Amino acid sequence: MNRDMNKLGFYDFFAGGGMANIGLGERWQCLLANDYAAKKAEAYRVNFPPGDELIERDVFELTTADLPAGATLAWASFPCQDLSLAGKGRGLNGRRSGSFWGFWRLMIRLIEEGRPVPIVVLENVTGTISANKGEDFRTLLGALAAADYRFGPLVINAHHFIPQSRPRLFIVAVRENISTEGLTASLPHTLWHPKTLQRAYLHLPKSLQGAWIWWRLPIPEARTQQLADILEDDPTGVEWHDQEQTQRLLDLMDENNLEKVRWAQQQQRRIAGTIYKRIRKDKTGRRWQRAELRLDGVSGCLRTARGGSSRQIVMIIEGENIRSRLLSPREGARLMGLPDSYKLPQKYNEAFNLLGDGLAVPVVSWLERFLLRPLAFNQLPETTQQPAFLNLSMMSVS
Repeated sequence: MNRDMNKLGFYDFFAGGGMANIGLGERWQCLLANDYAAKKAEAYRVNFPPGDELIERDVFELTTADLPAGATLAWASFPCQDLSLAGKGRGLNGRRSGSFWGFWRLMIRLIEEGRPVPIVVLENVTGTISANKGEDFRTLLGALAAADYRFGPLVINAHHFIPQSRPRLFIVAVRENISTEGLTASLPHTLWHPKTLQRAYLHLPKSLQGAWIWWRLPIPEARTQQLADILEDDPTGVEWHDQEQTQRLLDLMDENNLEKVRWAQQQQRRIAGTIYKRIRKDKTGRRWQRAELRLDGVSGCLRTARGGSSRQIVMIIEGENIRSRLLSPREGARLMGLPDSYKLPQKYNEAFNLLGDGLAVPVVSWLERFLLRPLAFNQLPETTQQPAFLNLSMMSVS
């Protein structure tokens, strides 16, 4: 791989299909991408040919000799499974989310070699904040602080930019010698620092509070794109349900969701929504499968295709005409902010395993524009609307 000295270099750990690469954009060059999943590595190479920077290997098997010199940024979207609600409390001790330590071992060794990475971004599910009663979050921050990084956790929901509800935790950490002038605030903002994050801060020891940064980000313009705008008229890879299958979905709805259907039927226009099947308890404690309909122009969070309930369903309502089908892979890619030129795996499950584990591209681009690039160049971000900030005394641990 030829190093372009006019671009900022970065490492992309747990790279998947390269969505961080797309989001960071043309000003950045990926010096190393790493993923051990063969199907994801195949998708990476197809979209970033020849993909010589990709090492398809377990992160624990990498050494610093695999890491080319000159990286300004290390991006690590380490596996979320053990930190999510389904992770059964394994957290950073779990086999999958514990792969963070393989990545962090490399960062420590780079420091020991005198070539620390100036900026580190960790990305994961918001459950990371509260996993194991907050212990995993404190452990992550403690590891950063012990290596002389200051850190600023943020929660960013992709729905600010694309019609998908996808809140994710981003921890943007910088070395002590990196200037943050003009990029920080003395107080949190609820758009990027929700109460869960504020409470986590208040429960930290003073040493970690001292390393904490409240990053200052502008308020994004109101999103105009709606779910209906990304749906395909003639979808590829999925078929419309027959009448019996659609009726089965309606039969799985409780009264609240059926009321949404009736409301949509009265609008005298085409209404698009999405459905996830979930197990809910009734008033007696009995468990039922329910079809839950969303009609706010935003899809639910994309998931990997590991079971029928993880597959998102599209429902189109036009008066008495109600149709349903699975969300198509291309529609899923659009919900991640990927261009239609992005090449997806041919098989449905492989496509959604790639997308469900991926990054929302516009969120990465937002961070690049207003935080990562200014940090890299030690310059102020572009002038834009600045948010108002809360009074710290208003923060509560309740």
